Amino acid sequence: QVQLVESGGGLVQPGGSLRLSCAASGSRFNINVMEWYRQPPGKERELVARIRSDGSTTHADSVKGRFTISRDNAKTTVYLQMNSLKPEDTAVYYCLVNVAAPPYGMNYWGKGTLVTVSS
Repeated sequence: QVQLVESGGGLVQPGGSLRLSCAASGSRFNINVMEWYRQPPGKERELVARIRSDGSTTHADSVKGRFTISRDNAKTTVYLQMNSLKPEDTAVYYCLVNVAAPPYGMNYWGKGTLVTVSS
C-alpha cells in the first residue's frame, strides 16, 4: 500500500508563491508517473502537471510559465512550485502517483491540500 503525504498549502495573496510537496512511501513497485490535480470550489478536478519516469513534464495551459512540477533524486517526492498565483488558482490540490503494479499499474491519491489565493 502506497502512502502519500501532501504539504505546503495555505493562504497566499495574488502574485505570491507556494510550493506543494507530496511524499510517497511504501511502494513495492517503481513509480511510473506523478501528477498534481486540483479541484476548484464547485468545479471538477483537473490535471495541473505531470512528471514521467523519464523526467519529462507536462503542464496545463492555465499554469504554463507559472507552475513547475519537479521531483527529488529518489523519485519519491513530487513538488509543485506555484508562482504568480491568481485567485482562480484557489483549489484543493491533490497528488496522484501511478505505480507499475501488475498487470496494469495502480493509482494512489493524496488527501489533498487547500490553496487559497486571496487578498
